[in-house]
Amino acid sequence: MPANDAGDWADDGYRPSADEPFMSLRQQAYFRNKLLNWKDAILQDAAGTLNQLQLDSLRESDLTDRASSETDWSIELRTRDRQRKLVSKIEAAIRRIDEGEYGYCEVTGEPISLGRLEARPIATMTLEAQERHERNEKISRED
Repeated sequence: MPANDAGDWADDGYRPSADEPFMSLRQQAYFRNKLLNWKDAILQDAAGTLNQLQLDSLRESDLTDRASSETDWSIELRTRDRQRKLVSKIEAAIRRIDEGEYGYCEVTGEPISLGRLEARPIATMTLEAQERHERNEKISRED
């Protein structure tokens, strides 16, 4: 691979900047790497949970201990379900990078701020559009 190819950019301490063209190849590579690393971490955690669940027995002799263990696992499994949904959102963000749509608001078409993408790389709306969306949801729930 040539120098400064996407693979090299991921490891050089690079952070996207407003001083460069928005969603340049370098920025796309940066966010792709960030998303892939996040997805890998989630999948590793899920595998660890599955392994632990297989090792732990819910056959405690004391009913209180058993109820406590079942509650703990129920919470853990709900967390894993939320993370499964998050993996889908991460994969959708990677598809948007592939399609050249990543980083642009799905409502307004405007660029999503780099700070927002840095904090929430799966964001699909600008902060303003997201706030409008949440206000409209709240209003419709109250009706």
